Amino acid sequence: MEDERIVELYWERNENAIRETEMKYGKYCYVVAYNILRSREDSDECVNDTWNGAWNAMPPEKPTKLQGFLARITRNIAISRYRYDSAQKRGAEVESAIDEYWECIPNREASIEDEFVMKQAINGFIASLDTKARVIFMRRYWYSMSVKAIADSMRLSESHVSVILHRTRNKFKDYLTKEGIFV
Repeated sequence: MEDERIVELYWERNENAIRETEMKYGKYCYVVAYNILRSREDSDECVNDTWNGAWNAMPPEKPTKLQGFLARITRNIAISRYRYDSAQKRGAEVESAIDEYWECIPNREASIEDEFVMKQAINGFIASLDTKARVIFMRRYWYSMSVKAIADSMRLSESHVSVILHRTRNKFKDYLTKEGIFV
């Protein structure tokens, strides 16, 4: 079923929307959650919470890219779950990716207007990257993949991926400063 029709089902409050969403994007959302949580049970629960989150968000939201919309919901739920679960015990890989990313972000207490400016800046930065750097950056900081998993999937050495990530983070900081978003 096309995404536009699935969104219409949500707007009509038709429960088939959840079934159709799960059939089309269930595995995708599971991978997003699993890369953060590293637990099958927690990832399944997170995906189920995603369907509830989508149901509650539409209406008023009317996403034009349903896959990205669902990924954002899944990712936010998974990160919240991860933070809750790791309040006493720290998980090195995801925590490391989150810490690396937040090093580059100037103000975590930003207003909605600041968040919009930041979103535009991040999108501009990502668009400015070459394909390899963009894929590595997104896999690490959006999908929370480990450096090893990225290296294996792209047939690169871990040190090569680490260098690209380090250089890309430095470029990101410079880009944000140039855009007037102070780090």
